[in-house]
Amino acid sequence: MGKNKLRKFSEMESMECVFQYPFGILREKGFPMKGSWGRDYFGNDNPIVLELGCGKGEYTVGLAERFPDKNFIGIDIKGARMWTGARQVRDRGIKNAAFLRTSIELLPHFFSPDEVDEIWITFPDPQMKKVTKRLTGTRFMDLYRQVIRDNGIIHLKSDSPFLYTYTQYMVEHNGFKKVTDTSDLYHDPQGVSDILNIRTFYEQQWLDRGLTIKYISWHLDHATTLSEPDVEIEPDTYRSFSRGELQCPDKC
Repeated sequence: MGKNKLRKFSEMESMECVFQYPFGILREKGFPMKGSWGRDYFGNDNPIVLELGCGKGEYTVGLAERFPDKNFIGIDIKGARMWTGARQVRDRGIKNAAFLRTSIELLPHFFSPDEVDEIWITFPDPQMKKVTKRLTGTRFMDLYRQVIRDNGIIHLKSDSPFLYTYTQYMVEHNGFKKVTDTSDLYHDPQGVSDILNIRTFYEQQWLDRGLTIKYISWHLDHATTLSEPDVEIEPDTYRSFSRGELQCPDKC
């Protein structure tokens, strides 16, 4: 492990806005703020919003600054990336944002039923070969139901035509109520809200290379019996910015 990563990990240990719980401790003692994030950390009863796979935390920080009446928690397993957002929260004195370093599958260990109001999923791996690993798949919808309030909102922002199309089918097949749906966010005739105009580091690289950004949001109810849509979807024909050169700017 490089010295820079070790320095970041060491610095995060002293940041009050960062929570890191090894699974061994979590399994043995549990998470002390489960069910009481608002009271014990934020000091209020404002709605709690999660950003899953938060990376550098651009949405966590950006949303927190725009909505002081909500609390935001960025979640990722990669601490070296999270350090960027955590440092901004610390240095800017942002009181309504925090970061949790853990696996998304462990959400029910950190949050009680109905504790979360909204979930943002920003540019996840589309997992074209493994539906059980897609963060908008029904396996994860069932997991989110364990922590989000009934009819809470799920947001997906993605550069992947495959994941966007799959998510459309998943939402429609299960009868979830859509809030917004656009295949080309920044050229939508209805315009882009200030919220959606927050851009992650990698999103800007994709935009510079000619990709369109897709966005869909919906209400996740607790009553629907979940099932996977039986559809064939054309795979993405480009690789993500961090893994190689864009191959098809005209088709994405």
